[in-house]
Amino acid sequence: MKAKVRRMTNCLHFLLLLFPLTFTLYPFTSKSNAAEFREIQQRGYLLVAVKDNLPPLGFRDKRGRLQGLEIDIAQRLAADLLGSPSAVKFIPVANRDRLNAVMDDKVDLALASVTATDSRSRLVSFSPPYYMDGTAIVAKRSIAKSLNDVAKKTVAILKGSSTIPTLKYLLPQVQLLGVDSYQQAHSILESGTAAAFAADASVLSGWVQEYPQYEILPTLLSAEPLAVVMPKGLQYDDLRRQVNAAIARYTTEGWLRQRAEFWGLPVDKSPK
Repeated sequence: MKAKVRRMTNCLHFLLLLFPLTFTLYPFTSKSNAAEFREIQQRGYLLVAVKDNLPPLGFRDKRGRLQGLEIDIAQRLAADLLGSPSAVKFIPVANRDRLNAVMDDKVDLALASVTATDSRSRLVSFSPPYYMDGTAIVAKRSIAKSLNDVAKKTVAILKGSSTIPTLKYLLPQVQLLGVDSYQQAHSILESGTAAAFAADASVLSGWVQEYPQYEILPTLLSAEPLAVVMPKGLQYDDLRRQVNAAIARYTTEGWLRQRAEFWGLPVDKSPK
Protein backbone atom coordinates (compact mmCIF):
# COMPACT_ATOMS: atom_id res chain seq x y z
CA MET A 1 0.00 0.00 0.00
CA LYS A 2 2.80 2.42 0.95
CA ALA A 3 4.58 1.65 -2.32
CA LYS A 4 1.38 2.47 -4.24
CA VAL A 5 1.03 5.82 -2.41
CA ARG A 6 4.67 6.67 -3.19
CA ARG A 7 4.08 5.91 -6.90
CA MET A 8 0.98 8.16 -6.93
CA THR A 9 2.88 10.96 -5.15
CA ASN A 10 5.76 10.73 -7.63
CA CYS A 11 3.27 10.88 -10.50
CA LEU A 12 1.65 14.02 -9.06
CA HIS A 13 5.04 15.68 -8.66
CA PHE A 14 5.86 14.90 -12.29
CA LEU A 15 2.55 16.40 -13.50
CA LEU A 16 3.02 19.54 -11.42
CA LEU A 17 6.42 20.02 -12.99
CA LEU A 18 5.10 19.34 -16.49
CA PHE A 19 2.10 21.71 -16.47
CA PRO A 20 4.03 24.96 -15.79
CA LEU A 21 6.52 24.00 -18.50
CA THR A 22 3.71 23.39 -21.00
CA PHE A 23 2.01 26.68 -20.10
CA THR A 24 5.27 28.60 -20.48
CA LEU A 25 6.01 27.18 -23.91
CA TYR A 26 2.54 27.74 -25.38
CA PRO A 27 2.77 31.49 -26.12
CA PHE A 28 5.99 30.99 -28.07
CA THR A 29 4.34 28.45 -30.38
CA SER A 30 1.21 30.55 -31.06
CA LYS A 31 0.83 32.17 -34.49
CA SER A 32 1.67 35.88 -34.82
CA ASN A 33 -0.78 38.19 -36.58
CA ALA A 34 1.46 40.17 -38.97
CA ALA A 35 5.04 40.59 -40.12
CA GLU A 36 7.49 42.54 -37.98
CA PHE A 37 9.31 45.41 -39.69
CA ARG A 38 12.53 43.40 -39.91
CA GLU A 39 10.69 40.64 -41.76
CA ILE A 40 9.07 43.19 -44.08
CA GLN A 41 12.54 44.56 -44.92
CA GLN A 42 13.78 41.06 -45.68
CA ARG A 43 10.73 40.38 -47.84
CA GLY A 44 11.27 43.65 -49.72
CA TYR A 45 7.72 44.95 -49.99
CA LEU A 46 4.68 46.01 -47.97
CA LEU A 47 1.36 44.19 -48.14
CA VAL A 48 -1.38 46.81 -47.90
CA ALA A 49 -5.17 46.34 -47.83
CA VAL A 50 -6.94 49.00 -49.90
CA LYS A 51 -10.27 49.81 -51.49
CA ASP A 52 -10.49 49.52 -55.26
CA ASN A 53 -14.03 50.89 -55.74
CA LEU A 54 -14.10 54.04 -53.60
CA PRO A 55 -12.98 57.13 -55.53
CA PRO A 56 -11.11 59.27 -54.75
CA LEU A 57 -9.54 57.28 -51.87
CA GLY A 58 -8.88 54.02 -53.68
CA PHE A 59 -10.20 52.99 -57.11
CA ARG A 60 -9.22 51.62 -60.50
CA ASP A 61 -8.82 53.92 -63.47
CA LYS A 62 -9.95 53.06 -67.01
CA ARG A 63 -6.81 50.97 -67.49
CA GLY A 64 -7.41 49.04 -64.28
CA ARG A 65 -4.61 50.71 -62.32
CA LEU A 66 -5.15 51.54 -58.67
CA GLN A 67 -5.36 55.28 -57.99
CA GLY A 68 -6.37 57.63 -55.17
CA LEU A 69 -5.20 59.32 -52.00
CA GLU A 70 -4.73 56.09 -50.04
CA ILE A 71 -2.77 54.53 -52.91
CA ASP A 72 -0.49 57.59 -52.94
CA ILE A 73 0.09 57.27 -49.20
CA ALA A 74 0.89 53.54 -49.43
CA GLN A 75 3.41 54.16 -52.21
CA ARG A 76 5.13 56.96 -50.30
CA LEU A 77 5.31 54.75 -47.20
CA ALA A 78 6.94 52.06 -49.35
CA ALA A 79 9.44 54.61 -50.65
CA ASP A 80 10.32 55.89 -47.17
CA LEU A 81 10.38 52.54 -45.38
CA LEU A 82 11.79 50.30 -48.14
CA GLY A 83 13.40 52.66 -50.65
CA SER A 84 10.97 52.40 -53.58
CA PRO A 85 7.34 53.49 -54.19
CA SER A 86 6.82 50.24 -56.07
CA ALA A 87 7.81 48.14 -53.02
CA VAL A 88 4.15 47.54 -52.17
CA LYS A 89 1.56 44.94 -53.07
CA PHE A 90 -2.09 45.97 -52.85
CA ILE A 91 -4.79 43.64 -51.56
CA PRO A 92 -8.32 44.96 -52.36
CA VAL A 93 -10.74 44.28 -49.50
CA ALA A 94 -14.43 44.68 -48.71
CA ASN A 95 -15.39 46.95 -45.81
CA ARG A 96 -16.13 44.00 -43.51
CA ASP A 97 -12.61 42.60 -44.04
CA ARG A 98 -10.52 45.72 -43.46
CA LEU A 99 -9.56 45.02 -39.83
CA ASN A 100 -9.46 41.24 -40.17
CA ALA A 101 -6.95 41.53 -43.01
CA VAL A 102 -4.47 43.02 -40.51
CA MET A 103 -5.43 40.81 -37.59
CA ASP A 104 -5.32 37.55 -39.61
CA ASP A 105 -1.83 38.02 -41.10
CA LYS A 106 -3.05 38.76 -44.62
CA VAL A 107 -1.51 42.25 -44.82
CA ASP A 108 0.94 44.44 -42.91
CA LEU A 109 -1.22 47.58 -43.02
CA ALA A 110 -4.66 48.69 -44.14
CA LEU A 111 -5.29 51.98 -45.94
CA ALA A 112 -8.94 51.40 -46.73
CA SER A 113 -11.10 54.31 -45.54
CA VAL A 114 -11.01 53.13 -41.91
CA THR A 115 -12.17 55.59 -39.26
CA ALA A 116 -10.16 55.40 -36.04
CA THR A 117 -12.55 54.72 -33.14
CA ASP A 118 -12.15 53.66 -29.50
CA SER A 119 -13.86 50.32 -30.11
CA ARG A 120 -11.61 49.49 -33.07
CA SER A 121 -8.54 50.54 -31.08
CA ARG A 122 -9.10 47.53 -28.84
CA LEU A 123 -8.39 45.28 -31.82
CA VAL A 124 -5.79 47.16 -33.87
CA SER A 125 -3.49 50.16 -33.67
CA PHE A 126 -3.96 53.40 -35.62
CA SER A 127 -1.56 55.95 -37.03
CA PRO A 128 -2.16 59.70 -36.71
CA PRO A 129 -4.98 60.71 -39.08
CA TYR A 130 -4.04 61.21 -42.72
CA TYR A 131 -7.41 62.77 -43.59
CA MET A 132 -10.23 64.22 -41.52
CA ASP A 133 -13.42 62.86 -43.04
CA GLY A 134 -16.95 63.59 -41.86
CA THR A 135 -20.62 63.50 -42.65
CA ALA A 136 -21.51 65.80 -45.54
CA ILE A 137 -24.57 66.51 -47.67
CA VAL A 138 -24.63 66.70 -51.45
CA ALA A 139 -27.34 68.34 -53.55
CA LYS A 140 -27.86 69.75 -57.01
CA ARG A 141 -26.46 73.25 -57.33
CA SER A 142 -29.93 74.50 -58.29
CA ILE A 143 -31.54 72.96 -55.19
CA ALA A 144 -29.36 73.89 -52.21
CA LYS A 145 -26.37 76.02 -51.27
CA SER A 146 -26.33 75.53 -47.49
CA LEU A 147 -27.65 73.26 -44.75
CA ASN A 148 -30.56 75.66 -44.18
CA ASP A 149 -31.80 74.89 -47.69
CA VAL A 150 -32.34 71.21 -46.82
CA ALA A 151 -33.18 71.50 -43.09
CA LYS A 152 -36.87 70.75 -43.63
CA LYS A 153 -36.64 68.64 -46.79
CA THR A 154 -36.16 64.95 -47.58
CA VAL A 155 -32.57 63.71 -47.43
CA ALA A 156 -31.57 60.27 -48.70
CA ILE A 157 -29.22 58.17 -46.59
CA LEU A 158 -27.89 54.62 -46.74
CA LYS A 159 -29.97 52.24 -44.63
CA GLY A 160 -28.29 51.45 -41.33
CA SER A 161 -25.73 54.23 -41.74
CA SER A 162 -23.98 55.53 -38.63
CA THR A 163 -24.75 58.98 -40.04
CA ILE A 164 -28.46 58.71 -39.16
CA PRO A 165 -28.16 59.79 -35.48
CA THR A 166 -25.95 62.72 -36.50
CA LEU A 167 -28.52 63.99 -38.99
CA LYS A 168 -31.42 63.55 -36.58
CA TYR A 169 -29.56 65.50 -33.90
CA LEU A 170 -28.29 68.38 -36.02
CA LEU A 171 -31.25 68.62 -38.44
CA PRO A 172 -34.23 67.46 -36.36
CA GLN A 173 -36.82 68.56 -38.93
CA VAL A 174 -35.25 66.78 -41.87
CA GLN A 175 -37.12 63.82 -43.39
CA LEU A 176 -34.79 60.85 -43.88
CA LEU A 177 -35.29 58.39 -46.74
CA GLY A 178 -33.34 55.13 -46.57
CA VAL A 179 -31.67 53.80 -49.73
CA ASP A 180 -29.78 50.60 -50.49
CA SER A 181 -26.94 52.02 -52.58
CA TYR A 182 -25.27 55.14 -53.94
CA GLN A 183 -26.80 54.39 -57.32
CA GLN A 184 -30.29 54.36 -55.81
CA ALA A 185 -29.56 57.63 -54.02
CA HIS A 186 -28.59 59.21 -57.34
CA SER A 187 -31.80 57.99 -58.98
CA ILE A 188 -33.91 59.37 -56.13
CA LEU A 189 -32.22 62.76 -56.31
CA GLU A 190 -32.63 62.85 -60.09
CA SER A 191 -36.34 62.08 -59.75
CA GLY A 192 -36.84 64.81 -57.15
CA THR A 193 -38.02 62.35 -54.46
CA ALA A 194 -35.23 63.64 -52.19
CA ALA A 195 -33.51 67.02 -52.18
CA ALA A 196 -30.11 65.82 -50.97
CA PHE A 197 -28.00 62.83 -49.98
CA ALA A 198 -25.90 62.45 -46.81
CA ALA A 199 -22.74 60.33 -46.64
CA ASP A 200 -19.01 60.57 -45.91
CA ALA A 201 -17.40 63.62 -47.48
CA SER A 202 -14.68 61.44 -49.01
CA VAL A 203 -17.27 59.35 -50.85
CA LEU A 204 -19.28 62.38 -51.94
CA SER A 205 -16.11 63.91 -53.40
CA GLY A 206 -16.12 61.09 -55.92
CA TRP A 207 -19.85 61.66 -56.47
CA VAL A 208 -19.47 65.32 -57.47
CA GLN A 209 -16.56 64.46 -59.76
CA GLU A 210 -18.81 62.00 -61.58
CA TYR A 211 -21.91 64.25 -61.46
CA PRO A 212 -20.69 67.86 -61.71
CA GLN A 213 -24.21 69.28 -61.45
CA TYR A 214 -24.02 68.37 -57.75
CA GLU A 215 -21.96 70.01 -55.02
CA ILE A 216 -21.12 69.26 -51.40
CA LEU A 217 -22.69 71.74 -49.00
CA PRO A 218 -19.96 73.65 -47.16
CA THR A 219 -20.56 72.49 -43.56
CA LEU A 220 -19.48 69.04 -42.35
CA LEU A 221 -21.74 67.52 -39.71
CA SER A 222 -19.07 65.44 -37.98
CA ALA A 223 -15.32 64.81 -37.83
CA GLU A 224 -14.06 61.28 -38.47
CA PRO A 225 -10.28 60.66 -38.65
CA LEU A 226 -9.10 58.21 -41.32
CA ALA A 227 -5.93 56.43 -40.22
CA VAL A 228 -3.56 53.62 -41.19
CA VAL A 229 -4.51 50.32 -39.52
CA MET A 230 -1.61 48.43 -37.93
CA PRO A 231 -1.31 45.29 -35.77
CA LYS A 232 -1.15 45.43 -32.00
CA GLY A 233 1.67 43.85 -29.98
CA LEU A 234 5.10 44.90 -28.72
CA GLN A 235 6.82 43.05 -31.57
CA TYR A 236 5.31 45.56 -34.01
CA ASP A 237 6.61 48.66 -32.20
CA ASP A 238 9.23 49.35 -34.89
CA LEU A 239 6.67 49.15 -37.71
CA ARG A 240 4.28 51.43 -35.85
CA ARG A 241 7.01 53.96 -35.07
CA GLN A 242 8.08 54.07 -38.70
CA VAL A 243 4.52 54.55 -39.99
CA ASN A 244 3.49 57.03 -37.30
CA ALA A 245 6.57 59.19 -37.87
CA ALA A 246 5.99 59.15 -41.63
CA ILE A 247 2.32 60.17 -41.41
CA ALA A 248 3.19 62.96 -38.95
CA ARG A 249 5.89 64.18 -41.32
CA TYR A 250 3.56 64.13 -44.34
CA THR A 251 1.12 66.27 -42.35
CA THR A 252 3.76 68.78 -41.23
CA GLU A 253 5.16 69.10 -44.73
CA GLY A 254 1.71 69.76 -46.16
CA TRP A 255 2.03 66.79 -48.51
CA LEU A 256 -1.17 65.11 -47.28
CA ARG A 257 -3.17 68.30 -47.77
CA GLN A 258 -1.75 68.73 -51.27
CA ARG A 259 -2.66 65.18 -52.25
CA ALA A 260 -6.16 65.52 -50.77
CA GLU A 261 -6.71 68.69 -52.80
CA PHE A 262 -5.32 66.98 -55.90
CA TRP A 263 -7.95 64.24 -55.56
CA GLY A 264 -10.76 66.75 -55.01
CA LEU A 265 -11.32 65.99 -51.33
CA PRO A 266 -12.72 68.75 -49.08
CA VAL A 267 -10.01 70.23 -46.86
CA ASP A 268 -10.04 72.76 -44.06
CA LYS A 269 -9.67 76.21 -45.67
CA SER A 270 -9.15 78.11 -42.43
CA PRO A 271 -5.75 79.83 -41.99
CA LYS A 272 -3.18 77.93 -39.94
